[in-house]
Amino acid sequence: MYEPVQLRTFLAVAQTLSFTQAAGRIGVRQSTVSQHVRRLEEATGRLLFVRDTHSVALTEDGEALLGFARTILEAHERAAAFFAGTRLRGRLRFGASEDFVLTRLPEILEGFRHQHPEVDLELSVELSGTLHERLDAGRLDLVLAKRRGPGDERGRLVWRDRMVWIGARGVRVDPERPVPLIVFPPPGITRARALDVLERAGREWRIACTSGSLSGLVAAARAGLGVMAHTRGLIPPGLVRVGGLPELGSVEFALLRGAQGGAAAEALAAAILSGADRLTAGGPHP
Repeated sequence: MYEPVQLRTFLAVAQTLSFTQAAGRIGVRQSTVSQHVRRLEEATGRLLFVRDTHSVALTEDGEALLGFARTILEAHERAAAFFAGTRLRGRLRFGASEDFVLTRLPEILEGFRHQHPEVDLELSVELSGTLHERLDAGRLDLVLAKRRGPGDERGRLVWRDRMVWIGARGVRVDPERPVPLIVFPPPGITRARALDVLERAGREWRIACTSGSLSGLVAAARAGLGVMAHTRGLIPPGLVRVGGLPELGSVEFALLRGAQGGAAAEALAAAILSGADRLTAGGPHP
């Protein structure tokens, strides 16, 4: 009833919230993406997306299909790997952005290790900027990180979201005083975005806390030391959006391959792409 190729297309649209971006990710025409979604909607008898010329959003039935699609595809891939009789081996150096420390990425990695026990997976958790540098230097095989900014189209888009200001409940930013910032150190992409946005808006700022770990930044924010720029779908528990500050714009997370890694890197990339909607606090946002 549900064709795996159509389910992969559905997941790509659900995660990117764009028929164009989904087509680019899976290497087909946009018309093919529309056709796959239409056939799935015919098979389910339900509308899966609400879309117009400007936006794409999942319906309630579309949200429900996400979990079923992942389960079906995971079972399909396990069966294909079993009967193919091939086992992946070797070393795979994977880098993940600090943004995913508090998400369900470990569950995806655990599933990959269970399915490919002979792959030696080495995990590095760093700032996105550092991961880009290490990938370019040949020290990583696969990276899940923020794109550097507008115009950066490297890698396969995993999902797109907006960046927002967050802080402890009750925190208010005095418009007459410098904005107290909680930031990663350079070369943090989020740090650079926050400073650039404030300076363009003519807002004074000061660094209230710097930490190389997301846990350190979250602790400072929960203590009320200031505000931090963060991805909307990854807001940690205990923190909320803070208003009264300039818009931060959108952010894109992508998978980037190095020169090495081979089939193991491709297999992990496929697992992450299939489960990308599990990486956010509440699924993809329009």
